[in-house]
Amino acid sequence: MERLNAVVLLSGGLDSATCLAIARERGFRAHAISFRYGQRHEGELERAKILASSMNAASHRIIDIDLAQLGGSALIDPTIAVPKSASIAEMGSEIPVTYVPARNTIFLSYALAVAETCEAADIFIGVNALDYSGYPDCRPEFIAAFQTMARLATKAGVGSGPKLEIHTPLIDWTKGQIIAEGLRLGVDYSNTLSCYDPIDSDGRDGAACGGCDACLLRAKGFAENDMPDPAIARD
Repeated sequence: MERLNAVVLLSGGLDSATCLAIARERGFRAHAISFRYGQRHEGELERAKILASSMNAASHRIIDIDLAQLGGSALIDPTIAVPKSASIAEMGSEIPVTYVPARNTIFLSYALAVAETCEAADIFIGVNALDYSGYPDCRPEFIAAFQTMARLATKAGVGSGPKLEIHTPLIDWTKGQIIAEGLRLGVDYSNTLSCYDPIDSDGRDGAACGGCDACLLRAKGFAENDMPDPAIARD
């Protein structure tokens, strides 16, 4: 039986790598897409390339868009500092300045277009609404609303074939649960980069900072699995 195609959003981080592994275990031919969107560093895209190749993605596209023109986020505006904390307890409860306005809406729109061109009725995205930074476009309500819109806005959606489904297998898992599942599936987390601010003193992509929200949540996940972060040794 021929495997079905699926589009998988692959940032190069821990969550998206796990999501790619899950899509493949479920029997899909995974077409990975990543974005060069004006983010502070290119390191995550280098990791995405490695992951797509080592995890046997059917294809891998890097799509260029420039959200930096819009500003409003520490991830795309180098004049806005990435918040750092000493512990998860010190992380703020407000939506942080690392939130990129409409990013997942834009990314999913591109994923929807790729799905139409490769005849895929399934999109996988590694959003998480439990151990996360509070971004509004990571919530189940947003995903459900986008799926409804997608079924109305596409040729496949108004046809008689399978209706598009957006898969969010990690959405209600802790980071520890995500890592445990990835380890079961053989994900090499040394090839992932989750840090929001891995910039060294010369302005080049460097090692994980250890203090941003993403680094703290990642460290919590590996601690819950009683193991060190394999990417630390890699960096």
